[in-house]
Amino acid sequence: MSALVEAVLPSRLGRSFRWLVASSWTSNIGDGIALAAGPLLVASQTDSAFLVALAAMLQRLPWLLFGLWAGALADRLDRRLVVIVANAIRALVIAVLCVFIGTGTVSIAMVLAAMFLYGTAEVFADTTQQTLLPTLVAPADLGAGNQRMQAGFLAANQLVGPPVGAFLFAVGMVWPFAIQVVCAALAIVLVSRITAPAGASFTTVRDGDSHVRKDIAEGLRWVWHHPPVRTLCVVILVFNVTWAAPWGVLVKYSLDHLHMSEVGYGLLTTASALGGIVGILIYGWLERHVNLATLIRVCLTLEVLTHGAFALTTNGWVAIAIMFEFGVYAFVWGTLSTTVRQRAVPKAFQGRVASINMICVFGGLVVGQAIGGVVAEHWGLVAPWWFAFAGSGITLLLVWRSLANVAHAKATD
Repeated sequence: MSALVEAVLPSRLGRSFRWLVASSWTSNIGDGIALAAGPLLVASQTDSAFLVALAAMLQRLPWLLFGLWAGALADRLDRRLVVIVANAIRALVIAVLCVFIGTGTVSIAMVLAAMFLYGTAEVFADTTQQTLLPTLVAPADLGAGNQRMQAGFLAANQLVGPPVGAFLFAVGMVWPFAIQVVCAALAIVLVSRITAPAGASFTTVRDGDSHVRKDIAEGLRWVWHHPPVRTLCVVILVFNVTWAAPWGVLVKYSLDHLHMSEVGYGLLTTASALGGIVGILIYGWLERHVNLATLIRVCLTLEVLTHGAFALTTNGWVAIAIMFEFGVYAFVWGTLSTTVRQRAVPKAFQGRVASINMICVFGGLVVGQAIGGVVAEHWGLVAPWWFAFAGSGITLLLVWRSLANVAHAKATD
């Protein structure tokens, strides 16, 4: 058992790293359970397609409203304490929701309010948690650290959590959310065990007092005047727009264009997760043996080619194979992009840059889904894939040469 623990969580990364990973994995189990139980709860309270869509939007809207504020606070407060308080608020919101569900007084308005409040707390928790890893491990170990964090997200949030959440909801509507509260509480206990290494601190030393708005402006200026990080943010924004355009209509594409069954559609998403497992397992080897600039270019090139392949295929099994390939490079890219960003950003700006990165992610998703729906409505279900192929391809050509600087940028604290 000790050998297994050492392989998964190397002792060289420190005891506090293990507490951080345990907290992240535990929190992801709860979030994965809610990933299935949340939509089921919404559907149980309303037949309105608009309200169902509104519930999904309310989980992403807080990133656009509060993301920059979360990053600024992460850079001026005790980061461990921010994570603890934000997770405590998440647990409290879901606990109150459990009371309403258990007493049979829950309504769609309560569910929507809970989703918005939970999503808001999640913005502060997730943004700040991203700043803890660079404090705990050396820059050279950030890839290994992010690999472990991504593995927990994939296993707990994507694979284990959703089926467990659906099962618990079938047993009793309140149970998945009660378990989510337990997971959030346990995550708080685990993250509270983290201590900063000698000479490091979870609080950024700042010169004088400044307003949060000034901190936000300072963070935006830093990104704008740092070409590698600025390029990375642009790539993430555009590639999320192009990715979300076809994925927003993926269920229609699989059912009506590929003529797959509902089970076939489920196999598509499962194939992506299985590919992700492979991507996570091979990431360490790739980082050690492949130049990072080359690895970034390969991942982004595969993204472009994947859109083209989906546009051309009419066979469900081919689509499943493409989706498996997508899962492999997508999780390599997710780990790699986080690692190079954290290495390039000074500790004083980690929170603000992380928040800008997440706004690019969620802003791109919102815009891309809107574009994809319009494109599919007017030009058919394959058209969003061609839009994604062209948009991502042109973007890749424009940033190709600068990706070397992105891969090897180093922070100067």
